[in-house]
Amino acid sequence: MNGKVIIIGFLGSLLSACSGIRPSNLGVRDGMLAPCPDRPNCVSSQSADKAHAIAPLTFKSTASNAIADLKRIVGSMKRASIIQESLTYLHVEFESALFRFVDDVEFCLDDAAKLIHIRSASRIGYSDLGVNRRRVEKIRKAWEQR
Repeated sequence: MNGKVIIIGFLGSLLSACSGIRPSNLGVRDGMLAPCPDRPNCVSSQSADKAHAIAPLTFKSTASNAIADLKRIVGSMKRASIIQESLTYLHVEFESALFRFVDDVEFCLDDAAKLIHIRSASRIGYSDLGVNRRRVEKIRKAWEQR
């Protein structure tokens, strides 16, 4: 019995470690989201290289309406938690079902250009097997259908 408790405790600790620590480079600095690391587990609409590049969203409404629409979209997605929001920024954490890996998804509105820049990145690991890109495209599809 005692050995089972130790194993269960160890496995619980191991799984909770998958969430990682929230990165300190999140947010907008000089109108830019953080660049993607040199790993294939991140996409960004502000990235110049093809491996990480993804198109931004566009909007015609006000920034406050665009943020409200984004909140509705991500709020309807499984295992999504809104962490921070402002008039021009939204940070959402997505947690995987099995291992509880956490991905940080950020949206930065450029009201003058009517663009919503996006950055979606895994906290840990090297490859995400395309999860972040697929998630952004799922958000894009919901955005276009709203």
